[in-house]
Amino acid sequence: MTLQQIQEAAEFIQQQTNGFVPQAGIILGTGLGALVQDISIEFTIDYAGIPHFPLSTVESHKGRLLFGTLSDKKVVCMQGRFHYYEGYTMQQVTFPVRVMKLLGIEQLIVSNAAGGLNEHYQVSDLMIISDHIGLFLPENALIGTNLSTLGDRFPDMSEPYDASLVSTALDIAKANGIRAHAGVYASVTGPQLETKAEYRMLRLLGADAVGMSTVPEVIVARHMDLPVVGISVITDMCIPEQLEKAEIQKILTAAFKAEPNMTLIIKKLLSNAENRSNK
Repeated sequence: MTLQQIQEAAEFIQQQTNGFVPQAGIILGTGLGALVQDISIEFTIDYAGIPHFPLSTVESHKGRLLFGTLSDKKVVCMQGRFHYYEGYTMQQVTFPVRVMKLLGIEQLIVSNAAGGLNEHYQVSDLMIISDHIGLFLPENALIGTNLSTLGDRFPDMSEPYDASLVSTALDIAKANGIRAHAGVYASVTGPQLETKAEYRMLRLLGADAVGMSTVPEVIVARHMDLPVVGISVITDMCIPEQLEKAEIQKILTAAFKAEPNMTLIIKKLLSNAENRSNK
């Protein structure tokens, strides 16, 4: 995707939203769409109407950009994200993050549904992502001509997830009696789930959870120097010795159960950021 295409999409959105300037961008993962009920929505735009925007093909992803207020902060929320397994390039998968940056966001909040690899986790726990493993992905959104006006050719990834935001999210969880862990998220392409041998390998590499998203968006966000906080909902356990056959309905049920806790953390993170900016 070219800078001109990103600008054209951003300009179209600005025209449709009367110049609405969001302070934070939110990406909602599989089964995690109820957060939108807490947003005071001012504008809704279908992906299909935005120039150069991909279309979400996953059943539980609505495919809309929502603009409004959450915790007294202006937000743009992706109700449905894109995945490499849908047939898109990584540049297409991450295109919305580029657009949100041009719209004005100052931080990115990413959520996902993930399989738990850490034996201390339980279904419907939350994992605040402290680091990630993305080396298994066959493509990188930064390959090709660097968009130098947006970021450096070789972005630093020593802290892909903002340490202050990670710490604050964990504090919020503890204060509200929410089971949450800091952990490492491994991203794979999917769409098939992993074998027992692959789960063993991921655990040996230090992964606490595994999923099919998030890392590409985070890489692009960090390329543009956007602070990121990521939250995984553990929807099933992937311990090889105890592995059960995955069922999508069980995964969605686990996500729905955890969703209020994730929503609370996101709302308080935004409120905390607002308070900091007012000091």
